[in-house]
Amino acid sequence: QVQLVESGGGLVQAGGSLRLSCAASGRALNTYHMAWFRQAPGNEREFVAAIPGGGGTTHYADSVKGRFTISRDNAKNTVYLQMNSLKPEDTAVYYCAGTYYSGRGLKEKTTYEYWGQGTRVTVSS
Repeated sequence: QVQLVESGGGLVQAGGSLRLSCAASGRALNTYHMAWFRQAPGNEREFVAAIPGGGGTTHYADSVKGRFTISRDNAKNTVYLQMNSLKPEDTAVYYCAGTYYSGRGLKEKTTYEYWGQGTRVTVSS
């Protein structure tokens, strides 16, 4: 079993930056595929970024490409999401997700077995 705990959310002005962290316990994350999703009020949970287990190409939603960076520190069993040039439309609850199997693909939320409780990001204009 894997437990995921997000942190780093908060209130920031448009154009600012935040770094989200996802700390895992229960298993070593180095072989797990990890991702960030987000959900704004009234919207479906949507894919933001993913990083394959064992290394490989990262994936991003078009809306965050060039502004957000996903990374992992296997020694700390932690995944990060660096968010720069934030926009009001980035306002959402951000969730960390993990899976050992790639399933339907790393951009699909149904692929992921493990989820954190979420951390809220609010970007003011």
